Amino acid sequence: MKLIDKLNETLTYLQARGVGKVDLGLILGSGLGELADEINSTVRIDYANIPHFQKTTVTGHAGCLIYGELSGKQVLLMQGRFHFYEGYSMAEITYPVRLMTKLGARGLIVTNAAGGVNAAFKPSDLMLISDHINYNGQNPLIGENAEAFGTRFPDMSAAYDKEYRQIAKKAASQLDIDLVEGIYMFFSGPSYETPAEIRFARTIGADAVGMSSVPEVIVARHSGLRVLGISAISNYASGMQGTLDHSEIISITEKIKPKFKELIKQILEELD
Repeated sequence: MKLIDKLNETLTYLQARGVGKVDLGLILGSGLGELADEINSTVRIDYANIPHFQKTTVTGHAGCLIYGELSGKQVLLMQGRFHFYEGYSMAEITYPVRLMTKLGARGLIVTNAAGGVNAAFKPSDLMLISDHINYNGQNPLIGENAEAFGTRFPDMSAAYDKEYRQIAKKAASQLDIDLVEGIYMFFSGPSYETPAEIRFARTIGADAVGMSSVPEVIVARHSGLRVLGISAISNYASGMQGTLDHSEIISITEKIKPKFKELIKQILEELD
């Protein structure tokens, strides 16, 4: 089935359940899904019930699509995402971004939990993503171009919107939240990186590493969406601390949640 036909089936299903026009899309990473509790006039649908959606299998990802009003904006929020390491194709991972575009979204906020590579960063920091490095070896735009959405060769020289980043910095200042800024490097996972890979990442300019977000950002930019990205630094990367464990990541994101939620809500208020 063609992408546009799949999207039309999904749209019909969602619209019948009260999903309307979207101002902004949000994709929430590991342990950060509680922002969904702040949404008013909520439509909540399990991924398992949505045509052409996948299921999420990772602890900390609830697997629900939430629609409603947050900080004066109509948002479509993914409470958990799909990952390449779960065995999904790039098209399946990024399908929700295409859907957000069809629903009228003009921008996308992506969040994730990431390992800190920059020695100046510490667990519980929030990092504004200024750029990314796609080290996965895959690109979601490989194959026939989706002409209805964008050009064959989209420009990624400003993948993370400069104005959105300025708004995020202003919001963080207003809330007295320390917001670091840096480059996110995408590895496929699910194994954590080796110390040698982290030394390589640091050498080529990465400040944090993770296993998500970049495919979604590429498709968002291909679709003409403006993008803001925020990483929750949940641990020091491999070789910078002892062993790594996903439960530790969830524990740190629990501590980050309050300031993360306030920051996102303030950013949404300021976005056009």
